[in-house]
Amino acid sequence: MDGDTTKTNEGGVIEVNGRRYMPDARGALVPEEMVRPADKLIDETVRKVMGFAEALSAQIARFKGHSFDDIGALEALLAQEYGTGIGGRKGNKTLTSFDGTLKVTVQVQDHVTFGPELQVAKELVDSCIAGWSEGAGPEIRALVDHAFQVDKEGRINRAALYQLRRLDIDDARWREAMRALTDSMRVLGTATYLRFYKRAAADAPWEGVTIDLASARPAGAGA
Repeated sequence: MDGDTTKTNEGGVIEVNGRRYMPDARGALVPEEMVRPADKLIDETVRKVMGFAEALSAQIARFKGHSFDDIGALEALLAQEYGTGIGGRKGNKTLTSFDGTLKVTVQVQDHVTFGPELQVAKELVDSCIAGWSEGAGPEIRALVDHAFQVDKEGRINRAALYQLRRLDIDDARWREAMRALTDSMRVLGTATYLRFYKRAAADAPWEGVTIDLASARPAGAGA
């Protein structure tokens, strides 16, 4: 309305001409006194938790950027000093503290998808197993079924497919099937991950320092 003075306050409350409203999911302005106390409490809790989540997300993003900057600066110094970098051909690298109790790893992982050759590989593998008859153990059959199974999100079991490729089977049809499987793999891009580990002593087992909600333990929780 003309002459209305609108002001957005904390907590999702909008003030119009001195009266307080809360927008609902359809965008309608509901007078604050008509909103159920339970809905107000839920709204307040969600906004509180989201405030912490957004601040933490920004902090983690800064931490990630600084960590890669620090590792990059170290690599540049070592390259200048010794004429070589650190890590493997794909960029994977491990950095360990002098006392052997802290470790940071950089892992480069390919994002792989599979093309139509995968169906050809499946048909060739099935042909192999049918031809072997009694010679094909149930373990191989189970592994093949597991490898080519599509989950409810429509994703192929990549780990099982890689395991299939490692089987040493002296059969021309099998080798052709594995060639089709290899040809079906397409690398769409790569992602780089930081992993953090610590241990009480140089001969103790490593423990991951988790920076994700699914794996993190609340303060004071037991092992």
